[in-house]
Amino acid sequence: MNIANQLTMLRIFLVPIFMYFALLNSDKGFLYAGIIFIIASITDFLDGYLARKYNMVTNFGKLMDPLADKILVLAAMLVFLEMNKIASWMVLIVITRELGISIIRAIAASSGKVIAASYYGKLKTVSQLIGITMILFNIPFGFYVFYISIFLTAYSGFDYIRLNMEVLKG
Repeated sequence: MNIANQLTMLRIFLVPIFMYFALLNSDKGFLYAGIIFIIASITDFLDGYLARKYNMVTNFGKLMDPLADKILVLAAMLVFLEMNKIASWMVLIVITRELGISIIRAIAASSGKVIAASYYGKLKTVSQLIGITMILFNIPFGFYVFYISIFLTAYSGFDYIRLNMEVLKG
């Protein structure tokens, strides 16, 4: 369990703490939830950076890092959904995209092919993290950033399918 994998596990550990504070539905709760979300988001970038820089890439990290990202983002979206801050179709787009990409990656892995994250996939993640953070801190145009992230989520999903049609034809 290297430092990169420990940071990934820390991100997962922070999710229920984030949710607890966010669901207090108070200014102080959102402040603490926002701080925890920022810390968790930083671990996302830091674990990948450390793993690549110090050659600490592991199969555990390849599996758990994207899972931790999905858990964090979906937890925030579920909190917002429960508070009627976002619509259920937004959550459905994200879940559908993430499940679809995971299935494509699993099919590719079964034939020895690794599908790396795309530019649009990375942009999607960054926009989700920024939009969620802005909403937590009640920054007025945070919802616009979040809507852009939903568009990027759908677009990156279609892009993955387009770029990996040979995997699906298998």
